[in-house]
Amino acid sequence: MNLAPIIKKRILTLANLRGKSFAVDANNHLYQFLSLIRTKDGTPLKDSSGNITSHIAGLMFRSSRLIHDFDMKLVFVFDGYPPKLKMNEIKRRREQREKAIREWKEALRARDYRKAFSKAVMTSRLTKSMTDDAKKLLRLLGIPYLQAPSEAEAQAAYMAMQGDVWSASSKDYDCVLFGSLNLTRYLTIYGRKYLPSKGVARPLKPELINLQELLLYHKITRPQLVDLAILVGTDFNKGIKGVGPKTALKLVKKYKRIERLPRKFQQEIPNYIEVREIFLTPKTTSQYDVNFGSLYEEGLYHFLCDQRGFNRTRVELVVRRMNEVYRKGEQTGLEKWFQKRA
Repeated sequence: MNLAPIIKKRILTLANLRGKSFAVDANNHLYQFLSLIRTKDGTPLKDSSGNITSHIAGLMFRSSRLIHDFDMKLVFVFDGYPPKLKMNEIKRRREQREKAIREWKEALRARDYRKAFSKAVMTSRLTKSMTDDAKKLLRLLGIPYLQAPSEAEAQAAYMAMQGDVWSASSKDYDCVLFGSLNLTRYLTIYGRKYLPSKGVARPLKPELINLQELLLYHKITRPQLVDLAILVGTDFNKGIKGVGPKTALKLVKKYKRIERLPRKFQQEIPNYIEVREIFLTPKTTSQYDVNFGSLYEEGLYHFLCDQRGFNRTRVELVVRRMNEVYRKGEQTGLEKWFQKRA
Protein backbone atom coordinates (compact mmCIF):
# COMPACT_ATOMS: atom_id res chain seq x y z
CA MET A 1 0.00 0.00 0.00
CA ASN A 2 1.53 3.28 -1.09
CA LEU A 3 0.14 6.30 0.74
CA ALA A 4 3.38 8.27 0.40
CA PRO A 5 1.95 11.05 -1.84
CA ILE A 6 -0.46 12.18 0.91
CA ILE A 7 1.63 11.41 4.00
CA LYS A 8 2.71 14.35 6.15
CA LYS A 9 6.02 13.46 7.77
CA ARG A 10 8.99 14.90 9.59
CA ILE A 11 12.55 13.87 8.77
CA LEU A 12 14.53 13.29 11.96
CA THR A 13 17.89 12.10 13.22
CA LEU A 14 18.41 9.34 15.75
CA ALA A 15 19.45 12.03 18.22
CA ASN A 16 15.93 13.47 17.96
CA LEU A 17 14.61 10.09 19.13
CA ARG A 18 16.92 9.72 22.13
CA GLY A 19 15.16 8.27 25.16
CA LYS A 20 12.00 7.31 23.27
CA SER A 21 10.26 3.93 23.46
CA PHE A 22 9.07 1.91 20.47
CA ALA A 23 6.94 -1.12 19.69
CA VAL A 24 8.90 -2.56 16.78
CA ASP A 25 7.33 -4.60 13.99
CA ALA A 26 9.80 -7.48 14.37
CA ASN A 27 8.99 -9.36 11.17
CA ASN A 28 9.29 -6.17 9.15
CA HIS A 29 12.74 -5.44 10.59
CA LEU A 30 13.94 -9.03 10.20
CA TYR A 31 13.00 -8.99 6.53
CA GLN A 32 15.14 -5.88 6.09
CA PHE A 33 18.15 -7.72 7.52
CA LEU A 34 17.48 -10.79 5.39
CA SER A 35 17.30 -8.64 2.28
CA LEU A 36 20.46 -6.62 2.73
CA ILE A 37 22.89 -8.65 4.85
CA ARG A 38 24.19 -10.91 2.11
CA THR A 39 27.37 -11.79 0.27
CA LYS A 40 28.11 -10.11 -3.06
CA ASP A 41 26.34 -12.87 -5.02
CA GLY A 42 23.20 -12.49 -2.91
CA THR A 43 23.65 -15.48 -0.61
CA PRO A 44 22.49 -14.78 2.97
CA LEU A 45 24.90 -15.30 5.86
CA LYS A 46 24.84 -18.88 7.18
CA ASP A 47 26.51 -20.93 9.88
CA SER A 48 28.39 -24.17 9.22
CA SER A 49 25.16 -26.16 9.45
CA GLY A 50 23.38 -24.05 6.85
CA ASN A 51 21.25 -22.03 9.27
CA ILE A 52 20.66 -18.50 7.99
CA THR A 53 22.06 -15.91 10.40
CA SER A 54 21.66 -12.60 8.54
CA HIS A 55 18.55 -11.68 10.51
CA ILE A 56 19.98 -12.29 13.98
CA ALA A 57 23.22 -10.51 13.07
CA GLY A 58 21.30 -7.41 12.07
CA LEU A 59 18.93 -7.66 15.02
CA MET A 60 21.76 -7.98 17.53
CA PHE A 61 23.93 -5.13 16.29
CA ARG A 62 21.19 -2.62 15.47
CA SER A 63 19.12 -3.11 18.62
CA SER A 64 22.12 -2.99 20.96
CA ARG A 65 23.36 0.21 19.27
CA LEU A 66 19.99 1.94 19.49
CA ILE A 67 19.57 0.96 23.14
CA HIS A 68 23.14 1.76 24.17
CA ASP A 69 23.97 4.81 22.06
CA PHE A 70 20.56 6.49 21.99
CA ASP A 71 18.95 5.34 25.25
CA MET A 72 16.01 3.86 23.33
CA LYS A 73 13.60 1.31 24.73
CA LEU A 74 12.60 -1.33 22.19
CA VAL A 75 9.81 -3.89 22.47
CA PHE A 76 9.69 -6.29 19.51
CA VAL A 77 6.29 -7.50 18.28
CA PHE A 78 6.07 -10.65 16.16
CA ASP A 79 3.27 -11.43 13.73
CA GLY A 80 0.57 -13.85 14.75
CA TYR A 81 -1.90 -15.57 12.42
CA PRO A 82 -2.89 -13.29 9.51
CA PRO A 83 -6.51 -12.39 8.75
CA LYS A 84 -8.09 -14.59 6.07
CA LEU A 85 -8.36 -11.61 3.74
CA LYS A 86 -4.56 -11.42 3.65
CA MET A 87 -4.18 -14.83 2.03
CA ASN A 88 -4.31 -13.45 -1.51
CA GLU A 89 -1.55 -10.98 -0.68
CA ILE A 90 0.53 -13.76 0.89
CA LYS A 91 0.06 -15.86 -2.24
CA ARG A 92 1.11 -12.92 -4.42
CA ARG A 93 4.26 -12.38 -2.36
CA ARG A 94 5.10 -16.08 -2.54
CA GLU A 95 4.81 -16.04 -6.33
CA GLN A 96 7.01 -12.94 -6.53
CA ARG A 97 9.59 -14.60 -4.31
CA GLU A 98 9.62 -17.79 -6.39
CA LYS A 99 10.07 -15.74 -9.57
CA ALA A 100 12.95 -13.80 -7.96
CA ILE A 101 14.61 -17.07 -6.87
CA ARG A 102 14.53 -18.37 -10.45
CA GLU A 103 16.00 -15.12 -11.77
CA TRP A 104 18.66 -15.08 -9.03
CA LYS A 105 19.82 -18.58 -9.98
CA GLU A 106 19.90 -17.64 -13.66
CA ALA A 107 22.05 -14.59 -12.86
CA LEU A 108 24.42 -16.74 -10.80
CA ARG A 109 24.84 -19.19 -13.67
CA ALA A 110 25.64 -16.24 -15.94
CA ARG A 111 28.05 -14.88 -13.27
CA ASP A 112 26.17 -11.58 -13.34
CA TYR A 113 26.62 -10.87 -9.62
CA ARG A 114 25.20 -7.37 -9.76
CA LYS A 115 21.94 -8.71 -11.14
CA ALA A 116 22.10 -11.70 -8.79
CA PHE A 117 22.22 -9.44 -5.75
CA SER A 118 19.36 -7.29 -7.05
CA LYS A 119 17.20 -10.40 -7.40
CA ALA A 120 18.37 -11.99 -4.14
CA VAL A 121 17.03 -9.13 -2.02
CA MET A 122 13.53 -10.12 -3.18
CA THR A 123 13.89 -13.81 -2.24
CA SER A 124 13.79 -13.44 1.55
CA ARG A 125 11.62 -15.90 3.46
CA LEU A 126 11.23 -15.75 7.22
CA THR A 127 10.66 -19.24 8.64
CA LYS A 128 9.49 -20.27 12.10
CA SER A 129 12.96 -21.51 13.04
CA MET A 130 14.37 -18.12 12.06
CA THR A 131 11.86 -16.20 14.18
CA ASP A 132 12.56 -18.65 17.01
CA ASP A 133 16.26 -17.75 16.75
CA ALA A 134 15.37 -14.04 16.85
CA LYS A 135 13.21 -14.51 19.96
CA LYS A 136 15.95 -16.53 21.65
CA LEU A 137 18.47 -13.79 20.93
CA LEU A 138 16.17 -11.10 22.37
CA ARG A 139 15.53 -13.22 25.46
CA LEU A 140 19.26 -13.70 26.06
CA LEU A 141 19.87 -9.97 25.60
CA GLY A 142 17.04 -9.13 27.98
CA ILE A 143 15.12 -7.15 25.34
CA PRO A 144 11.32 -7.54 25.67
CA TYR A 145 9.22 -9.08 22.91
CA LEU A 146 5.73 -10.49 22.44
CA GLN A 147 3.70 -12.52 20.00
CA ALA A 148 0.77 -10.61 18.53
CA PRO A 149 -2.50 -12.53 18.14
CA SER A 150 -2.63 -11.37 14.51
CA GLU A 151 -0.94 -8.42 12.74
CA ALA A 152 2.17 -7.12 14.52
CA GLU A 153 1.44 -3.60 13.27
CA ALA A 154 -1.99 -3.69 14.89
CA GLN A 155 -0.46 -4.76 18.20
CA ALA A 156 2.29 -2.13 17.99
CA ALA A 157 -0.34 0.53 17.30
CA TYR A 158 -2.40 -0.66 20.28
CA MET A 159 0.63 -0.36 22.57
CA ALA A 160 1.22 3.20 21.35
CA MET A 161 -2.46 4.05 21.84
CA GLN A 162 -2.25 2.73 25.42
CA GLY A 163 0.78 4.92 26.11
CA ASP A 164 3.02 1.92 26.84
CA VAL A 165 5.38 3.07 24.08
CA TRP A 166 5.86 6.45 22.45
CA SER A 167 5.68 5.17 18.88
CA ALA A 168 5.19 2.15 16.69
CA SER A 169 8.13 1.39 14.39
CA SER A 170 7.60 -0.17 10.97
CA LYS A 171 8.49 0.49 7.37
CA ASP A 172 4.84 0.30 6.30
CA TYR A 173 2.06 2.80 6.92
CA ASP A 174 -0.43 0.30 8.34
CA CYS A 175 0.37 1.27 11.94
CA VAL A 176 -1.22 4.66 11.28
CA LEU A 177 -4.36 3.00 9.92
CA PHE A 178 -4.44 0.79 13.02
CA GLY A 179 -4.42 3.96 15.15
CA SER A 180 -0.84 4.45 16.33
CA LEU A 181 -0.44 8.02 17.59
CA ASN A 182 3.09 8.07 16.17
CA LEU A 183 4.76 5.96 13.51
CA THR A 184 8.54 5.97 13.15
CA ARG A 185 9.88 4.61 9.88
CA TYR A 186 13.52 3.68 9.19
CA LEU A 187 14.74 3.30 12.76
CA THR A 188 18.21 2.34 11.58
CA ILE A 189 21.86 3.15 12.27
CA TYR A 190 23.15 3.11 8.71
CA GLY A 191 19.85 3.29 6.90
CA ARG A 192 19.68 2.39 3.23
CA LYS A 193 17.02 1.03 0.95
CA TYR A 194 18.05 -1.19 -1.92
CA LEU A 195 16.30 -0.47 -5.22
CA PRO A 196 16.42 -3.76 -7.19
CA SER A 197 15.32 -2.19 -10.47
CA LYS A 198 18.26 0.24 -10.38
CA GLY A 199 20.77 -1.98 -8.61
CA VAL A 200 21.63 0.76 -6.11
CA ALA A 201 20.87 1.63 -2.51
CA ARG A 202 19.68 5.04 -1.36
CA PRO A 203 20.25 6.46 2.12
CA LEU A 204 17.37 6.60 4.56
CA LYS A 205 16.68 8.89 7.49
CA PRO A 206 14.18 8.31 10.28
CA GLU A 207 10.69 9.59 9.50
CA LEU A 208 8.02 10.50 12.02
CA ILE A 209 4.35 10.47 11.12
CA ASN A 210 1.94 11.84 13.72
CA LEU A 211 -1.61 10.58 13.19
CA GLN A 212 -3.37 13.70 14.49
CA GLU A 213 -1.20 16.02 12.41
CA LEU A 214 -1.93 13.93 9.32
CA LEU A 215 -5.70 13.93 9.94
CA LEU A 216 -5.84 17.65 10.71
CA TYR A 217 -3.73 18.49 7.67
CA HIS A 218 -6.18 16.72 5.34
CA LYS A 219 -9.27 17.52 7.46
CA ILE A 220 -10.38 13.89 7.63
CA THR A 221 -11.03 11.34 10.38
CA ARG A 222 -9.19 8.08 11.00
CA PRO A 223 -12.10 5.99 9.62
CA GLN A 224 -11.94 8.15 6.50
CA LEU A 225 -8.19 7.54 6.28
CA VAL A 226 -8.92 3.81 6.43
CA ASP A 227 -11.54 4.15 3.67
CA LEU A 228 -8.99 6.08 1.62
CA ALA A 229 -6.48 3.24 1.99
CA ILE A 230 -9.12 0.68 0.98
CA LEU A 231 -9.80 2.63 -2.22
CA VAL A 232 -6.07 2.56 -3.03
CA GLY A 233 -5.65 -1.08 -1.99
CA THR A 234 -4.30 -2.77 1.15
CA ASP A 235 -2.86 -6.14 2.13
CA PHE A 236 -6.49 -7.25 2.55
CA ASN A 237 -8.10 -6.00 -0.66
CA LYS A 238 -7.44 -4.88 -4.19
CA GLY A 239 -7.98 -1.19 -4.73
CA ILE A 240 -9.98 0.50 -7.45
CA LYS A 241 -8.15 0.51 -10.75
CA GLY A 242 -6.77 3.94 -11.56
CA VAL A 243 -7.35 5.34 -8.08
CA GLY A 244 -4.19 6.48 -6.30
CA PRO A 245 -3.80 8.20 -2.93
CA LYS A 246 -4.55 11.72 -4.17
CA THR A 247 -7.68 10.68 -6.07
CA ALA A 248 -8.82 8.57 -3.11
CA LEU A 249 -8.40 11.56 -0.81
CA LYS A 250 -10.60 13.68 -3.07
CA LEU A 251 -13.27 10.96 -3.16
CA VAL A 252 -13.26 10.57 0.63
CA LYS A 253 -13.48 14.30 1.23
CA LYS A 254 -16.36 14.60 -1.24
CA TYR A 255 -18.38 11.50 -0.31
CA LYS A 256 -17.24 11.11 3.36
CA ARG A 257 -17.34 7.28 3.33
CA ILE A 258 -17.32 4.36 0.90
CA GLU A 259 -21.07 3.72 1.33
CA ARG A 260 -21.80 7.06 -0.32
CA LEU A 261 -19.53 6.55 -3.32
CA PRO A 262 -21.06 5.93 -6.75
CA ARG A 263 -22.06 2.29 -7.05
CA LYS A 264 -19.44 1.59 -9.75
CA PHE A 265 -16.72 2.23 -7.16
CA GLN A 266 -18.34 0.14 -4.45
CA GLN A 267 -18.64 -2.83 -6.80
CA GLU A 268 -14.85 -2.97 -7.16
CA ILE A 269 -14.34 -3.34 -3.39
CA PRO A 270 -17.15 -5.68 -2.26
CA ASN A 271 -15.39 -6.62 1.01
CA TYR A 272 -14.69 -3.07 2.20
CA ILE A 273 -16.70 -3.46 5.41
CA GLU A 274 -14.60 -6.46 6.50
CA VAL A 275 -11.36 -4.69 5.60
CA ARG A 276 -12.45 -1.58 7.49
CA GLU A 277 -13.11 -3.67 10.59
CA ILE A 278 -9.63 -5.23 10.40
CA PHE A 279 -8.14 -1.74 10.78
CA LEU A 280 -10.65 -0.22 13.23
CA THR A 281 -11.18 -3.23 15.53
CA PRO A 282 -8.08 -5.43 15.09
CA LYS A 283 -7.15 -8.44 17.18
CA THR A 284 -4.74 -7.33 19.90
CA THR A 285 -3.74 -8.34 23.41
CA SER A 286 -3.15 -6.41 26.62
CA GLN A 287 -1.03 -9.25 28.03
CA TYR A 288 2.53 -8.04 27.52
CA ASP A 289 5.51 -6.71 29.45
CA VAL A 290 7.54 -3.80 28.13
CA ASN A 291 10.30 -4.03 30.76
CA PHE A 292 13.87 -5.14 30.15
CA GLY A 293 14.86 -8.54 31.50
CA SER A 294 18.42 -9.68 32.25
CA LEU A 295 21.50 -10.28 30.14
CA TYR A 296 22.50 -13.96 29.97
CA GLU A 297 26.12 -13.78 28.85
CA GLU A 298 26.97 -17.47 28.99
CA GLY A 299 23.84 -18.43 27.08
CA LEU A 300 24.48 -15.70 24.52
CA TYR A 301 28.02 -16.90 23.77
CA HIS A 302 26.85 -20.50 23.58
CA PHE A 303 24.02 -19.67 21.19
CA LEU A 304 25.84 -17.22 18.92
CA CYS A 305 29.42 -18.51 18.97
CA ASP A 306 29.08 -22.25 19.60
CA GLN A 307 25.81 -22.89 17.75
CA ARG A 308 25.65 -20.18 15.07
CA GLY A 309 29.33 -19.57 14.37
CA PHE A 310 29.56 -15.88 15.28
CA ASN A 311 32.93 -14.28 15.89
CA ARG A 312 33.42 -14.05 19.66
CA THR A 313 34.99 -10.60 19.48
CA ARG A 314 31.91 -9.18 17.79
CA VAL A 315 29.61 -10.76 20.35
CA GLU A 316 31.78 -9.36 23.15
CA LEU A 317 31.14 -5.88 21.75
CA VAL A 318 27.39 -6.38 22.06
CA VAL A 319 27.79 -7.83 25.56
CA ARG A 320 29.76 -4.76 26.65
CA ARG A 321 27.08 -2.48 25.28
CA MET A 322 24.26 -4.26 27.07
CA ASN A 323 26.23 -4.55 30.34
CA GLU A 324 26.70 -0.79 30.29
CA VAL A 325 22.96 -0.36 29.76
CA TYR A 326 22.14 -2.58 32.71
CA ARG A 327 24.76 -0.98 34.94
CA LYS A 328 23.31 2.42 34.11
CA GLY A 329 19.90 1.08 35.07
CA GLU A 330 21.19 -0.12 38.42
CA GLN A 331 22.94 3.18 39.15
CA THR A 332 19.82 5.23 38.45
CA GLY A 333 17.46 2.75 40.09
CA LEU A 334 15.81 -0.08 38.19
CA GLU A 335 12.32 1.31 38.70
CA LYS A 336 13.33 4.65 37.20
CA TRP A 337 15.36 3.12 34.39
CA PHE A 338 12.78 0.60 33.21
CA GLN A 339 9.65 2.69 33.59
CA LYS A 340 7.59 3.81 30.57
CA ARG A 341 9.17 6.65 28.72
CA ALA A 342 7.21 8.98 26.50
